[in-house]
Amino acid sequence: MSTGRISTDSAVVRDWLAEYVYETMRTQALEQVVDRLDNAIIAHIPELADRDMRRDLAASTRAHARVVLANLTSDTIEFALPEEAHAFARTLARRGYDLRLLLRTYHVGQEAVLDYMTDAVDERRPPPEIERAVMLRLFERSTRWVSISVETLTDTYMEERERVMRAALNRRTEIVRALLAGDELDIDQASVRLGYRLAKQHLAFVLWTDETTGEPDSESSGLLDRVATRLGSALGSGHVLTVASGASGMWAWARLDDDAHAAELAVPGEITRIVLDQVEPPVRVAFGVPAPQAAGFRQSHHEAVAARHVAERGPADRARVTAYREVEIAYLAGADDAAMRGLIGRELRALAGRDVNATRLRETLHAYLKSHRSPEATAKLLGVHKNTVRYRIQRIEELLGHPIQARGLPLEIALACVATYGADVLP
Repeated sequence: MSTGRISTDSAVVRDWLAEYVYETMRTQALEQVVDRLDNAIIAHIPELADRDMRRDLAASTRAHARVVLANLTSDTIEFALPEEAHAFARTLARRGYDLRLLLRTYHVGQEAVLDYMTDAVDERRPPPEIERAVMLRLFERSTRWVSISVETLTDTYMEERERVMRAALNRRTEIVRALLAGDELDIDQASVRLGYRLAKQHLAFVLWTDETTGEPDSESSGLLDRVATRLGSALGSGHVLTVASGASGMWAWARLDDDAHAAELAVPGEITRIVLDQVEPPVRVAFGVPAPQAAGFRQSHHEAVAARHVAERGPADRARVTAYREVEIAYLAGADDAAMRGLIGRELRALAGRDVNATRLRETLHAYLKSHRSPEATAKLLGVHKNTVRYRIQRIEELLGHPIQARGLPLEIALACVATYGADVLP
């Protein structure tokens, strides 16, 4: 057996890498790599844990991985940076982060790549001479790639940062961030600088686009701005404040000058009724609850973010509009996933099955509880005869082993969680 060193350009090294690239480029394998690298980066740079920042980071990491893997066996190192990498750099600039955060992201990312590749090579157990040549080639390529990326994206970041600094958007973003952080501000002065009166009622909502749109970030931002304005009008507001939260995300607030109208919009189901037909693919929207003054501006936003969390966790075919009042119970119960699943299993018992009959009985019970235990109202809601409802309720109580009223509230919470998050939360 030869003990000589193998060149990083040798055919055996290229063949080994070609097989590795083929395995890794599969969607599931690639997503596992992206998740591992992003988790390693965020562990060192927690600023990127924000939902929109993490989404932009994942898009950049995924695009980088595809380009690097596709060129791993080539003779030259002439990579073209993907647009997603530029979008990530521009997002950092818009969010007001220092250039050092961008540089640190790539340096930490390189370390994460080398750690991952070390494990990947170890798992495949190549001969020592091939392992050494493969790792050397990977180190050379990754170092060169990070150097190219940092040099190019520094220019992208600086251009975007300069543009943002010159624009009123920057001042607006700073004020909004201060309001959301609970900083002490002169509310009248902040209102003037925002062009948006804070001494009123506010309905916050967050907008984002499906990951598969493929649109440049500037087009996504324009689309979300237009949708936000349209939603504000539909909700009876002529004053909408928007702030970009990422390459394909936006925060918005609709000012409500009529307290009575704000109270109407706080009723569960009312916001969804008004705006459901106003939101089309690729846009999704999550709403908070109207609330007054600067504290309400902040509170309603936090609720909108919570509603988005529920929307993204739920089934893929979920409606494009999610209102916090309609998912509040599920959000609070779902804060502890294990506890929520335990509640569902204990309370629903035999009703927690995934078969058609169990699903029908759950839906009947949920409608019955929401209809204040009225068989007639439940029948109307479900479109069945009231005697059918009575029969199903009798069967439900047999399966539960106790009258419904004995555990009405826990049952309603468990059913709300299943209705919101889908069958995946069933035991």
